[in-house]
Formats: sequence, structure tokens, C-alpha cells
Amino acid sequence: MPVEESRGAVVPPAPPASAPGVVLVTGDKLHRSMSVWNSFTLGFAVVSPVVGLYAIISVQTTVTGGGWFGALATCLVMQLLVATVYAELSSQFPIAGGAYKWARQLGGVTTGQFAGVIYVSSTIAMLTTTAYTGGVWLALFFGAESETGSAFVIWGAVFLLLCTIINLVNVNIFKLVITMGVYAEVVGSLGVALLLFLFFRQHSFSELFQHLGTGTAPDQLSAFLAALAIAGWAFIGFDACSTIAEETHEPKRMVPRAVFFSLCMVGSVVLFNSAALTLAFDREALIAASATSDPITPVITGSFGEWAEKPFLAIVMVAFLACGASVVKYTSRIVYSMAREGHMPAVLSRLGPDKTPRNAVICTVSLAGLGLLFGLNDGAVATVIAFGTGGLYAMFSMTTGVGLFTRLTGRWNPALGELKLGVWGLLINTAAFIWSVFELVNIAWPRPYAAAPDAPWWQLWAVPLVLGSILGITALYILINKMRKKSTSHSMQREAKTPHRSTN
Repeated sequence: MPVEESRGAVVPPAPPASAPGVVLVTGDKLHRSMSVWNSFTLGFAVVSPVVGLYAIISVQTTVTGGGWFGALATCLVMQLLVATVYAELSSQFPIAGGAYKWARQLGGVTTGQFAGVIYVSSTIAMLTTTAYTGGVWLALFFGAESETGSAFVIWGAVFLLLCTIINLVNVNIFKLVITMGVYAEVVGSLGVALLLFLFFRQHSFSELFQHLGTGTAPDQLSAFLAALAIAGWAFIGFDACSTIAEETHEPKRMVPRAVFFSLCMVGSVVLFNSAALTLAFDREALIAASATSDPITPVITGSFGEWAEKPFLAIVMVAFLACGASVVKYTSRIVYSMAREGHMPAVLSRLGPDKTPRNAVICTVSLAGLGLLFGLNDGAVATVIAFGTGGLYAMFSMTTGVGLFTRLTGRWNPALGELKLGVWGLLINTAAFIWSVFELVNIAWPRPYAAAPDAPWWQLWAVPLVLGSILGITALYILINKMRKKSTSHSMQREAKTPHRSTN
């Protein structure tokens, strides 16, 4: 299944004859401008140990009370199984759009439409969440700390504007920002964690597994399940590498490596960082800091001194910007791929002179900006955050499910890809599918103890309500479209059978 190359462009591989509903892609192609290092750094920046851990530590501490390290490690191990399935698929289908394209390639047009809608919706919610939290750090860096929803929304909009500029300027600027983000991650996560672990550790390793169930969760089992659900946010985004496959050199070999190792590296840093924070600070200090919009800076400055505040904020801000810019690129390529195949307006598939899908980038950022308006209501923004995580796990479930079904029915032969796992591929695919479905249900499960005391009922049921609405609207659209096409076809057949009178 060769991939033809011509002047830096990528022509998607011809699909297998057994794949139903496959449409060959024609028209403009993206430039192959990303090396394996760039692909890896993109995945690293999207998963982001700083963004992933610093965004959840407050909720984890409040809900579980402590001892959530085991849930974090469990979630990482299971997500590595999902990443392996993604690596296996990307080694055979290195096409822009990643999981959306695989669902369409293997499951047919209708499956692809459902996958595409879920994928775009959840990644845009992920971008909105990143912008909202990134805006907080941006405000803190410039000394404009505020606790009002309108201020958070304004700073989130500024954050989105910066991410848009990074995506629309020369690709080398994008690469530079992402590389700086990775270095910031190394210093902000690994460097700080090493210093805390080596010089400021106060507790024994048993502290990592103590105090589970002493938070708002009613018991240890509830706390562990909640910890698994919250930890899900820290290990999403590794699939970003697969969405830019058409822009990556030697995608069949390099993209699978980038998918797997970006999650593996980030996961290791997240685990080490969370362990260092837990062992270096008193539980009471972490709980007290968790009540603020910035639960990390106070405990860092408390150890290193006030001089460390600005450098630390700068490191975190750069890491968030790299993550946000990467999510924009990641999501816009899904939008571009769907538009290229007629599932979104054709204008979104147009490329600029530099072969960048600028319209798709602007559309992605605009929708995420509209999502920021939910930040005016704390309950509503919590809904966006919950759906961003739940939607991506719905996508993991669909991708691993389609992969497992087509593997078992012979519609997909993984042996044709570069990554050959043999019988292990089937076992890993099965385990990854079971885990993805379990974690989706776990995230969607209503937990009053994990929400604000006065949270409305729709916030507790946010994931099933939003996901169900999106799937229902998509199903209705597909049904109406099929009925319209069927009606048009019958009209054309009747016209063809009706004899035409000749006129003299």
C-alpha cells in the first residue's frame, strides 16, 4: 500500500478493496514539512505533562483526599494499550484526519460521519478547556489575576488569538514554539519534580497510596473510580500525531513511533511529577491550595522562595501556549479532512499558498472561542470540560471498536501495515476497547460529590446529554440526507422512463 510522494506533497494510500464506502481523496494536498521530531513534539505538547497534571491536581485532591497515584498509573497503562492500536492503524493508514479517516476507511461512510462529528466536537471542547485554563496562567504571568468569569473569558480569548497566530505564520515559527514548549515542559515538570524529590521530600513513598477516600467522595471505591475518571484528562491528545500524518516524513514508520512514545514519555513525567508534589508537601497545604485558581504556584514558591514565581509562571505559560497551538493544528486537520470528503463545507478544505488549511484553522478557533462564552457560568464551563474528556474517550471507544470488529471479520488485515504485532495485536485491541468503554462510562457517570454543591442536574449528566444530542442530530442529518438522495434517485428514474413527445 505505497504512499506516493511528489514535491513534498502526500497522496493518501489506495484503500483496500474490502473497505466499504471508501472515497479516494483528490485535490490539494498538505506539504510534508514535519520531521519525526516535530511529530513527536506535537504529540508531547498536546498531551502536555504541565497542562495535564496542573489542570487536574486540584480536583483530584479535593475529591479523593489523596492516594490517587495508583489510579493515575492505571490510567496511563491502559491508555498505552489504546495508543498501541492507534500506532498500528497509523502504520497502515497515514492520512490527515487520523481516527476519523480510519473509521471511514474501515467502517464505511456513515461510521466515518459519526466518528468525525464526535472527534471535531470533543477536540474543540478540549481546545476551549485548554484556552480557558491557559488564559488563567497568562493572566497570572502578567499580574492581572482575577476571579471573575468575564476576565477568564477575555484572557482565554487572548490565549486563542496567540495560538491562531502561531498556526498561521511560517511553519518554522510553529515548530520553534512547540520545541520551546517541550523544553518548558522538561524544566517545569521534570526539572521542578527532580528538585522537589531530591531536596524537599518530606514523606515516605507510602504517602502516595494513603488518604484515598478522605475527600468529598463517600468511600475508597468511589474515590478510586473518580480518580480514574479525572486522570483521563491527563492522557489524551497522543492521537494528534496521527492527524498530521500527511505532513510527516516517512509517516508509516515515524507516526506510530511518535504516537506511542509521546504518551509514554509524557506519562512517565506526569507520574514522577505527581509523586514529587505529593511527597514534598503536606496534605493540608495541597488541599488549601486546591481551593484557588492556581494550586501549584503557592506550593512551589513556598519551597523555592518568592523569586521563583515569575520564572515558574513563564515556564507554565509557554507550555500552555505550545499545547494550545498544537491542539489548534490537531483539530484543524480533522476539520480539513472532513471537508475534503464532503462532510463539512468545501471552503474548509482550501489551502493557502503555503499549503496550510487556514480556513479550517480559523473555523476551529472561532468555534472554540464561542465555547469560551460558557466560561461566564462556572457550571457551564465544567460541562465543556467534562464533555471534552468524555467525547475523546467516546472516540477512543469507536476507534478501538471499529478496529476490533474489522479485524475479527477480516475487513482489516493489520499485517499489511508497517507495525506487525501478530496475535498480540488482537489481545491489545480487545483490552483497549474494553478499557475505553469502561472509562467512557466512568467519566460520564454522574457524581454529585465531584461537582459544586449547588450544581444543576444537567451538569451532572453533561457527558451523556451532550454526546447523545450530538449523535442524535447527526443520525437525523444522515437519515434526512439519505431520504433526499433516495427521492432524487426515484425522480430521475421516473423521468428516464417517461417517453418524450417529439415536436415538429
